[in-house]
Amino acid sequence: MASGTNIKTWFEGTWHNGDVPVMRAADHGAWLGTNVFDGARYAHGVAPDLLAHCERVNASARAFMIEPTHTPEDMVAIVEEGLACYPKAAAVYIRPMYWAIDSGPSVVLTDPGRTGFAICLEEIPLAPPDATVTLARTRFRRPTLDSAVVNAKAGALYPNNARMLAEVQVRGFQNALVADAMGNVAETATSNVFMVRDGEIMTPVPNGTFLAGITRARHIANLAAEGERVTETVLTFEDFEVADEVFVTGNMHKITPVTAFEDTTYQPGPVALRLREMYWDWALSGR
Repeated sequence: MASGTNIKTWFEGTWHNGDVPVMRAADHGAWLGTNVFDGARYAHGVAPDLLAHCERVNASARAFMIEPTHTPEDMVAIVEEGLACYPKAAAVYIRPMYWAIDSGPSVVLTDPGRTGFAICLEEIPLAPPDATVTLARTRFRRPTLDSAVVNAKAGALYPNNARMLAEVQVRGFQNALVADAMGNVAETATSNVFMVRDGEIMTPVPNGTFLAGITRARHIANLAAEGERVTETVLTFEDFEVADEVFVTGNMHKITPVTAFEDTTYQPGPVALRLREMYWDWALSGR
């Protein structure tokens, strides 16, 4: 089922209107989960970091032993062709994806000889500027590289994220603050996370259990351009309980202030509000 509206799908060399079928029942990706994707955004007439997202989907494919069939630059050109069909005011989610088609010598292994590829565009609005989110603990954790392909943005990883969300949403929270294998904070179920304490901006250090996102990196770079440092470090749940400000970052909505973590409450803080302004100033500047 589609998440957005006004869907366009690039498949087998051309654009199609609508959410067209792209995978067969016997495709390796359909029944053994060898599919990867990435998500970029078009909003306010620009698609920030589109090339980086296309580069990452190729890296994700290789992590799943799937051979990419398109260069990142080719994907950018295809996406730009599709976006030309949307109004400039539209907010579009851009999702390039690969999946394995054939099995290798063993059924579970993939045959790199054939790879499925598609790009899906969907109109999905950005969250309003005053949107916030609440977080809670979950008993489910992020896996490690020795137990899952966590160095890829892969569909197979998301059922675990769904368990996290279901567990906290039944308690009235919107998202989960998730631990790594050591019990330290990794990210949320759907996004990277930052906190501010006594003016210091901190975020969990990438330790191989989660993807350090492209939007996360962009916020860090924008702050660095103004002479401000983000500390990547080990953070505990107790650190978040004494934070002055918490916010989450991701491609879908860029940055969202957190107003509660369990019984701890926060106000939308100045760092998140400034980072949102910095992000769109950068994106619209054409740099």
